[in-house]
Amino acid sequence: MTQAPFNTPLSDGPPAVGSRLQEVRKAQKFSLDELSRRAGVSKSMLSEVERNQANPTVAVLWRLSSALGIELTDLLAPGQTAKASPMVERVAAHAIPVTASIDGKCSLRILGPIALAGQVEWYELTVEPGGVLASEAHDAGAREHLSVLSGVLCVQAADSDQTLKAGDSARYPADVQHSIRNPGKTLAKAVLVVEHLTDALATRPHHRQG
Repeated sequence: MTQAPFNTPLSDGPPAVGSRLQEVRKAQKFSLDELSRRAGVSKSMLSEVERNQANPTVAVLWRLSSALGIELTDLLAPGQTAKASPMVERVAAHAIPVTASIDGKCSLRILGPIALAGQVEWYELTVEPGGVLASEAHDAGAREHLSVLSGVLCVQAADSDQTLKAGDSARYPADVQHSIRNPGKTLAKAVLVVEHLTDALATRPHHRQG
């Protein structure tokens, strides 16, 4: 889903994806129009991402990085080099990327591996009272699965909505406008899974070689 925007990074906070994206785009002398066309991402969305006023799903970031010919990790954690993974790979809590809304009421810890971006993504979602995570429609056939761990969350997809308590789950289409909000008076936590149709990947750009 379209998550809340990335804020300016703190010591262990979310990376500045917008400024990094703009830096790479300008270094490669791509206009907003050209990158929009290459990545299949609207110019308005691209502009908002660069200004840290909106942030797309990991899948959309993957499309942008592919169009630029860089690895997605170069946007999320620039400067880090890939290392051979052990059979059991441990990811330290502080190394998990986090997105946060401008008002600070919603945060998403990106739990899924980058390699699965555009197929399936999963997040730990935290929403403070009154917080809303609103999203535009994703690619055709996309679905979301939300399981509430604590607190209360209200899920809305198009004209349908459901209120969930701890232990409840909701499954709904994500190719329509949708949102998750906390109508309660306490912090709410949930696991959010975003499922994309694999057929849609065939039309997406791949990394350039060399």
